[in-house]
Amino acid sequence: MNTPRLLLAAAMTDPILEICTGDPAGIDAAVKGGADRVELCAGLSEGGLTPSEGIMRHAAGRIPTNVLIRPRAGDFIYTPVELDVMEHDIMSAVKAGAKGIVTGALTADGRVDMEACRRLIARAPDLDNTFHRAFDLTADPFEALEEIIRLGFRRILTSGQASSALEGADLISRLHRQAAGRIIIMAGAGVTPANAAEILRLSHADEIHASARSRIKSAMRTSGNASMGSADAADGSRLATDTATVAAIRNAIKNN
Repeated sequence: MNTPRLLLAAAMTDPILEICTGDPAGIDAAVKGGADRVELCAGLSEGGLTPSEGIMRHAAGRIPTNVLIRPRAGDFIYTPVELDVMEHDIMSAVKAGAKGIVTGALTADGRVDMEACRRLIARAPDLDNTFHRAFDLTADPFEALEEIIRLGFRRILTSGQASSALEGADLISRLHRQAAGRIIIMAGAGVTPANAAEILRLSHADEIHASARSRIKSAMRTSGNASMGSADAADGSRLATDTATVAAIRNAIKNN
């Protein structure tokens, strides 16, 4: 885990921009737009799920890549079988060349599941590990912050327990003050070119996380009534990471 001196040195440069994406074109868009890192995941419409090993390998060869380890949608209370799956997925991410993993587990009363998290992080203790937005469901975020630091995570991704990082900026700022350089605080949720700089100014976050997506039209010339899933538009269009949006966020936070 980085020392406060190293975290302070990192804070003297432009804030790190992490882009959440899950397909080859999205990875290319993140690279071209100037992202520093990607959080790689599948199923963005479900809050993000563990991606395939194939896409892990593709991403890790292009840009520093932290891989989401989440076996299903829903809550963050995991069974022993689910934890076993997550451990194997972490090993796949390491094998694929990931820089880090993004994960987290909670108990039914909204506390950090220390036993489950120790089990997961032990599979990749030297990687750039992030505790994801399960943090935003904790009953006491200040207590959770201390527990996550003790576990050895390098950063926390949070919206400040609000629907967007802008709305949660005050809590993010208080967490950043309490962290005092012991862990990186990354603000995420609802980040756009228009509000990215304001989020950083209000929250004092060390890093910022965005999906930077826009709707992409399908090249299909046929149509029908069959649905492939709840996230699929009838016309085959989809939301995908957009180079121009990534670049606009990068420019907005430059020298912030």
